Amino acid sequence: MSELRAANCALVCYPFIIITTSEANPLDGHRGGWIEIIAGGMFSGKSEELIRRLRRAVLARQRVQVFKPIIDDRFSVDEVVSRDDRRLKATPVRTSAEMLARIEIGVQVVGIDEVQFFDAGVVDVCMQLADAGIRVIAAGLDQDYMRRPFGPMPALLAVSEDVSKMHAVCVRCRGAAHYSQRVAGGDAQVEVGDSSYEARCRGCYEFYKAEMQSEEERAVQLTMPQAQPAV
Repeated sequence: MSELRAANCALVCYPFIIITTSEANPLDGHRGGWIEIIAGGMFSGKSEELIRRLRRAVLARQRVQVFKPIIDDRFSVDEVVSRDDRRLKATPVRTSAEMLARIEIGVQVVGIDEVQFFDAGVVDVCMQLADAGIRVIAAGLDQDYMRRPFGPMPALLAVSEDVSKMHAVCVRCRGAAHYSQRVAGGDAQVEVGDSSYEARCRGCYEFYKAEMQSEEERAVQLTMPQAQPAV
C-alpha cells in the first residue's frame, strides 16, 4: 500500500512524469545475427507480432526484407496482413532457395511469414542468414490441425535463439487456445482458409475426421507449390 501511495503521490505532484516500459529481450544489444521464432496456433496474432517487430526495425533505420510463401494469398499476394488489417510489403516466393537468391546485399533484418509452408531447406537458409550477421524473424504454425509438428517448424524451434509462443482465445471456453481446430474441409495437411478452422484449447480440442470427398473436391485443396524449372 505504501508503494501505491508513493506512486499516486508522484503522479499528482509531478504530472509531467511519463512512465515507460521496455521490452525485456535478452537479444537487445546483441551484435551479430540470430533467429527469432513466433509460433502458435491460428488466430493467435503471429503475423501481427511479426509486423510489429519488423516495423520497429524499420524505425531503427535498419534494412529490412520480408518474404511469404506464394501459397498464402488469403488477404494479399504481396503483403503480410494481420487480422486487424496491419500490412507490410512482402515478396512472395515458392521455395527457400528462391528466397535466398532474392536476399539483397546489405540487408540487416529478414522477416518470414507462414514459415511452416516452406520446404525443409528454409532451416539452412535461416542458419546461413543468421551466421552472416542477419537478424531473422520467422512466424508460423508449430502444429497442424491434427496437433502434429508442422513442416520445418520443429527444426527451426531447435536452432533459434528466441521463441515466442502465441495463444488465441478458445471459441468454446474462452481460455487460452493453442490448437487450430479444423471444422470443415478435407484431410490434407495444408488447407488454406480461415473458415475451416477455429481456435481451441486442449480441453475443447476434438479429433477431426473429414467426410468422403470426390476427386474434384480433393483437387482444389491447396498444397505448397514446387519450384518450376527455368524455361
